[in-house]
Amino acid sequence: MESQMKSNESKMLQSQMPEGLELEITHHPLTMKSVVNLVIAMERLKGNRSESLLSTEFRDENLLSMMMDTIVEEQIVFERYSAPPVQKYMRMSMQEYSVSDSEKRSLIRVPDSMELNAVMLQGGSECRKVNLNLSTYVHLESSINAQTVALGIRGTNFFLSCHKDGEEPTLHLEAVEDKEQLSSISSDSELVRFLFNKHITGINLCTLVSVPYSDWYISTAVEENKPVEMCLESAQRNTIFTLLALKKTPTCEGEM
Repeated sequence: MESQMKSNESKMLQSQMPEGLELEITHHPLTMKSVVNLVIAMERLKGNRSESLLSTEFRDENLLSMMMDTIVEEQIVFERYSAPPVQKYMRMSMQEYSVSDSEKRSLIRVPDSMELNAVMLQGGSECRKVNLNLSTYVHLESSINAQTVALGIRGTNFFLSCHKDGEEPTLHLEAVEDKEQLSSISSDSELVRFLFNKHITGINLCTLVSVPYSDWYISTAVEENKPVEMCLESAQRNTIFTLLALKKTPTCEGEM
């Protein structure tokens, strides 16, 4: 019964086809692309039936040309991402500074630890104060509003660094045995963790922002005698520091 119905359907469709064309019904599975192409071709055949399809000049090549015009081609788009260019930071000079936060608190190193705290020093305790050696770097994309620096603790081989120790960037105090390895730093090297951008906000005032994590600032807590840490600008912490130059060293070739 089913085959007879299909035969009748085939005869009915064949009677509607233009002269010179034959209709073949296949039961092979078709892809969606093939179905789309077939529908488009049939629509074009209907639209042009009164013209070329009824002409005695209509040939197989005409039908092939019409079918090729309706082919839906798949296009694969590849997204290409280019890595940011590698920057080379070259150390040019060094300057010693005293540093205090916006609450006039000095930085001290906690005994037997690798941690800095912000403390309001009393008379006679100035010897506990930490001064910083700021090594200045230049690179191709230097900004007039920011200066790239490395922050060393005067009289030691300790440097401040910022890298992830978990989910968020954190501030560290690291010992650098060979300081010359910081004379030239590539942006794609691990040593970039020692670099900070110094943004001037006023006379002797600045913020210190991590180079690899440009939204994270060196900061102090509102409370007394708390660790110096990294934070986002929106955090309720002090991010502005007063840096006062103490003396200059001629070049960075000597002791830092």
